[in-house]
Amino acid sequence: MMLNMTEIGEDSGQPPVLLAHGLLGSGKNLGGIARRLAQSRRVIMLDMRNHGDSFHDPDHSYPALADDLAQIIAAQGGQADVLGHSMGGKAAMMLALTHPDLVRKLLVMDIAPHAYGHSQTPLIDAMEAVELTDLRLRSEADARLARHVTEPGVRAFLLQSLDLKSQPPRWRFNLTALRDQMSNLVGWPTDTPKAAFHGPALFLAGAASDYCREPQVQAIREYFPEARIKFLAGAGHWLHADRPAEVAEMAAEFLG
Repeated sequence: MMLNMTEIGEDSGQPPVLLAHGLLGSGKNLGGIARRLAQSRRVIMLDMRNHGDSFHDPDHSYPALADDLAQIIAAQGGQADVLGHSMGGKAAMMLALTHPDLVRKLLVMDIAPHAYGHSQTPLIDAMEAVELTDLRLRSEADARLARHVTEPGVRAFLLQSLDLKSQPPRWRFNLTALRDQMSNLVGWPTDTPKAAFHGPALFLAGAASDYCREPQVQAIREYFPEARIKFLAGAGHWLHADRPAEVAEMAAEFLG
């Protein structure tokens, strides 16, 4: 099964750029970066498995996500530049470590090959608690979700994946699989090969984020000893939303 994908840009003769989004997102989350890169490259925005319009599967491990990316690259000519944020960044790292020949350049945003202690299960609880049957307006969906999620920005992000045209409305997620696989999502497989990727790698991190502190930087160095790591002042975990123009330009400069 192949991931749902959206292509933009012109074929420049270079390998395509694959964009892999984070947990509870979709391919369009990285649209600003995609549009900048598409000025000179062919860009493929992906819905990761159990997200958006891609297939559902009970396995949401990083080896499985990396294999999904490998299938796309194989079908597109055998090599790509890969950019991933958060969950998508971990999938991209796993791809580079297990299939290094498929990745020309790797760009990872605000995540490390590290087991984190947080969980996004409360957001899954919140979405499952929203009564969807009689929903007609997104404003009403926001009001119902606000009973469980106080941050407007988080609600707006989640509501991008609410399909109001479906009868009844539905979330474009496999929430059951994501809940069941949460420990894998926030973790990192301990049997992952180290220092297997020696191609160009850039890690962008938000200076205001806690995802790339000293332990995580050490993990990056262990797995990607030649990587460059840059911190963006004033940016949090969603650095491409906090500093959109700067992040897009840095991605374009690195990927060429």
